Amino acid sequence: MNKFREIKKYIRVLARSSPDDKYLLVTGIQLCKGVVAVTGDGSNDAPALTKADVGFAMNIAGTDIAKGASDIILLDDNFSSILVALEYGRNVYDNVRKFLQFQLSVNVVAMFIVFFGSVILKSSPLNAVQMLWVNLIMDTLGALALATEPPSDDILLRDPYDKDAAIVTPIMQRNVFGHAFYQIIALIVVIFAGPGWLCEPYWEKCVQGATGEDSDNCEWNPFYVDGPYYLDNDS
Repeated sequence: MNKFREIKKYIRVLARSSPDDKYLLVTGIQLCKGVVAVTGDGSNDAPALTKADVGFAMNIAGTDIAKGASDIILLDDNFSSILVALEYGRNVYDNVRKFLQFQLSVNVVAMFIVFFGSVILKSSPLNAVQMLWVNLIMDTLGALALATEPPSDDILLRDPYDKDAAIVTPIMQRNVFGHAFYQIIALIVVIFAGPGWLCEPYWEKCVQGATGEDSDNCEWNPFYVDGPYYLDNDS
């Protein structure tokens, strides 16, 4: 391995190589903390295709063994299709992160408000139907909007993510708790200062023991209206 590290920086083309040479090259680069993608069409490429982080096989000229050992099959045998795969692969990963940030932002607020209402007040400001709406309708449609975003033009210009990087980054954590803090403060203000001029008196209906469906709308309306705000910041 030490010998490979010495010659790795000088390797540009490995011609007339055997299957063992290809396999050793892929293994050596991976041991040097590299990420390896391999293209192949023959049966002798199968070991390297299997060992690589991503294996590309040719659909037209490739053998069944090479296709079976690969991760992605190029249907048109065109190397430019690899760029398309990279572009959409990065886009899917970015969209998953946007989806997680949106879901965590909304649900952190919902859990806090329910816990706050159960401990401090006499009942939760959000009832079961409203919680179901958040999870089944509001979150689902918002997540679909984020997950179907097309890739940006400069997505291949940035450096790739480290393969060991956490999917929830410190920036995402800052955004989740920043958005949650903003909305929690707004909802607490609505609960205690809003009744009488923003909505019906929630304190009289819920805190003092009375019941009524309209009292829940005092907190539900700003909570629901903030959904587009999260979408805009997460996209």
